[in-house]
Amino acid sequence: MLTGMAKTRRPTDAQLAVLRVLWTRGPSTVREVHDAMSEARSVAYTTTLKTLQVMTEQGLTIREEHRGQHLYRPRHAEQETLGRLVTDLLDRAFGGSPSKLVIHALTSRRASPDELREIRRLLAAQSGGAKKGKDHD
Repeated sequence: MLTGMAKTRRPTDAQLAVLRVLWTRGPSTVREVHDAMSEARSVAYTTTLKTLQVMTEQGLTIREEHRGQHLYRPRHAEQETLGRLVTDLLDRAFGGSPSKLVIHALTSRRASPDELREIRRLLAAQSGGAKKGKDHD
């Protein structure tokens, strides 16, 4: 088995649920992950354990020993993982077009006022960045 050379894969929905727990809680035991996930849906402890073991083999999590307990943590930061997932979706489903992705997202689900403010802020920053890059001399 090539543990050090495991290739990071795109996480499944169940693996993303585990990653969300780890991103929120930080390094956690199987019991802590299981308890956090049990709040949303019923899942067996052994399923949580096996999921974390598979995720470690796939390079999605890292297992460390701390005071006789195995702690799991995400291999990659949340923003890095989400960025890879969005880029993959953007390329595969929207032909690389950010506007198609945003338009589809905003027409398929209502955005909160806070989310709309953040979108406007990001658009303004993009527009400002484009203007700054132009020669005005």
